[in-house]
Amino acid sequence: MVLIFGGAYQGKLDYAQSRFGMDAKIMNDADKWILSLIQDEKEIATEVTRFFDDNSDSVIICNDISCGVVPIDPIMRRWREEVGRFMAQAAEKSDEIVRLYCGIPTRIK
Repeated sequence: MVLIFGGAYQGKLDYAQSRFGMDAKIMNDADKWILSLIQDEKEIATEVTRFFDDNSDSVIICNDISCGVVPIDPIMRRWREEVGRFMAQAAEKSDEIVRLYCGIPTRIK
């Protein structure tokens, strides 16, 4: 598994497709998937565990939403927390982690 993260509109998907090919198993916008689980009142831990079990060969792309002001809205606060947990688990399971900033990849792991 490979985790690619960074701010919005930094070129993460373009980087993943150019590096791994158009046919690679890429999960784009993992952060939005987490938000949909919260909105649908799904059990986050169960869904995330299932995701990791089924996608050990995937490239995961996630926006880093941990910077900035902590949201007042409880749903958005929970989203931020759950995305952080997801990224920590993905980082642990990933063979490689890349942070993309201004289109420049930095290999972290």
